[in-house]
Amino acid sequence: MKFLAGLLVCSTLLLAQTQQLIIDAQNFEANDKKGISTFTGNVKIQMGKDRLNAQKVDIYFVTKKGSTGKVPSKYIATGKVDFEIVTDVKHYAGKGDKVIYSPIKQEYTILGNGFLQEKNDDKKIYGEKIYVNQLSGEAKVNGSGNKPVRFIINIERGSQK
Repeated sequence: MKFLAGLLVCSTLLLAQTQQLIIDAQNFEANDKKGISTFTGNVKIQMGKDRLNAQKVDIYFVTKKGSTGKVPSKYIATGKVDFEIVTDVKHYAGKGDKVIYSPIKQEYTILGNGFLQEKNDDKKIYGEKIYVNQLSGEAKVNGSGNKPVRFIINIERGSQK
């Protein structure tokens, strides 16, 4: 009986770590030798509460260590990209000309006309290149000569008497 209860707990934990990735697009191509799947035309991706919309998404796959299964190592989205990411503690919305996401490193890079909003605190960042690493909490933003970095945050002031 204890074995069965332990097996049930372990399988529940494993299933909790698996999420369904749903991709809708007008076209799909795959190259197994290169490990690339390409979706084009009004691409919509959803996984849990996270979503991404673009005109083209390339998904790069690598072989999972210790198995023959493949896992996504990088997503490159181009063409009017917008997205929303929801974690246990943060809720982000953003957009840009190109978005690169590395799920293994949990890194996001937004290139060209970048915008990122942390909805919990209503912080907004604008820049030509926005980099965020969810594991380390590191963020970097670059502007250009005619488009500087812009950071907008609402600050409460103490009561004035």
